Amino acid sequence: MTELAEATSPQTSGATLVIVPVGSIEQHGPHLPLETDTLIARAVADRMALELGDAWVAPAVSYGSSGEHQAFPGTCSIGTEALRLLVVELVRSIRCWADRVVLVNAHGGNLTAVHEAVEQLRAEGHDVTWVPCATEDVDLHAGHTETSLMLHLAPWSVRRHRAEAGNTRPLDEILPAMRTGGVAAVSANGVLGDPTGASAHHGARILEQIVGNALRALREERVAR
Repeated sequence: MTELAEATSPQTSGATLVIVPVGSIEQHGPHLPLETDTLIARAVADRMALELGDAWVAPAVSYGSSGEHQAFPGTCSIGTEALRLLVVELVRSIRCWADRVVLVNAHGGNLTAVHEAVEQLRAEGHDVTWVPCATEDVDLHAGHTETSLMLHLAPWSVRRHRAEAGNTRPLDEILPAMRTGGVAAVSANGVLGDPTGASAHHGARILEQIVGNALRALREERVAR
């Protein structure tokens, strides 16, 4: 068993590792569900737990810092400071009975909050780290990569007939406009990439790559510390 929410209190006594998925509820274009990042974070956490063994997967932190998507209906953002505080308090609580906490983050907008929370917690003496759901072949938002992942993980949730390309320019070209006007300033449909040609097969390969990268980052981080 790895599902923390399904466990009893005695079963968690002496836990060595708790993995916490961190996602978001935000627009992912006209074809992907609002919980896309959360589902991806959860899938990566589950796979990591299987590989590592003796690990619990906590319920996901679903609400993230998604202000850049606020112009689009459905987005539910709690902002950077609230997310930072949530992560700090959550990890403090988990560390009362578990040796180590690993955060698995699947939303770029959460980076500042997660990084600052981890730095604060480490200064307090907690054994905590975080890893990104990252690949070496990734588009920015709701494009080929995320659509392929969702076709693999939750194909029923993908509205394929509504999938369409958005802004496909590199991040460094659109970042200034995004900083002042959010995603809506650079993409009318909220997509940064092109979901055309996405497939469940490719999604399975991407998931393997993400999990492999995350596990490697964990090993390297332990060696460095």
